[in-house]
Amino acid sequence: MNMLGTFIKPMHPEGRKFVAIFAAITVGLFLLSDILGWIGVILTIWCYYFFRDPERVTPDREGLIVSPADGIVSLIEKAVPPTELGMADTPLTRVSVFMSVFNCHVNRAPISGTITAVAYRPGKFFNASLDKASVDNERNSLCIRMEDGRDLAVVQIAGLVARRIVCFVKPGDDTETGKRFGLIRFGSRLDVYLPEGVVPMVSIGQTMIAGETVIAELNADTRG
Repeated sequence: MNMLGTFIKPMHPEGRKFVAIFAAITVGLFLLSDILGWIGVILTIWCYYFFRDPERVTPDREGLIVSPADGIVSLIEKAVPPTELGMADTPLTRVSVFMSVFNCHVNRAPISGTITAVAYRPGKFFNASLDKASVDNERNSLCIRMEDGRDLAVVQIAGLVARRIVCFVKPGDDTETGKRFGLIRFGSRLDVYLPEGVVPMVSIGQTMIAGETVIAELNADTRG
């Protein structure tokens, strides 16, 4: 890897218009003041950085569930998946990954399978790190049916700053572990509802890398 590639990452196409808007505003700010103009430059660089879309190396061992987002594990608890997915109302282990405005916001599939449901629900914009964000905030939920017939839910949740959830997949699409499926603009959270009996291998406060960090293993031996 060359030095330039360490700092300059590809940008997701969703970010191009935002970077263009920031750059245009920056030109106007330079006409008013050099100080304001350089502030605009910094914000434009930050906007590019927000929409960066680096390549990831996804572990290829069968049965691994990986993080769908960059960020920090903020919650691990039992919860019922979103009702709009039509899944059973049995509480499952939910692992929540909180993304700050400095994290990469491209979301990746936690497991391979077929998308059986995609359900958007409008809502509020509480801080995404709060527990009630899973229930009250704007969200987009996906159900992935794995090869063994079990279902896994992954939910994109808008945050305090986020105002736009983008999803690239639809019911009937096949996906692969680590494949891009969406993004959320400007701060948010991803929830993963693990299949019944699957135990998380991460802890609260752990740093996650989308498409790379293993959350759980379907075939792990959970006997004490």
